Amino acid sequence: MSKPSFDPFDPAVPVPDADALNRAIRELWARSDGRLSADEQRIYQALVVKWTAAQQGGVDTAA
Repeated sequence: MSKPSFDPFDPAVPVPDADALNRAIRELWARSDGRLSADEQRIYQALVVKWTAAQQGGVDTAA
């Protein structure tokens, strides 16, 4: 399974900026050859939520 460069579920890990989250999302898709497993889909969804919050300037509210 592909993992992003940081754990999107670990609240102790600082959330990267929107650009870094975007890179993690793209890396996840690239490593999965366009097909995400159930676990990868869960990671993808968490990354997208955090990316959306980062784009809006409110990363803390993304959890």
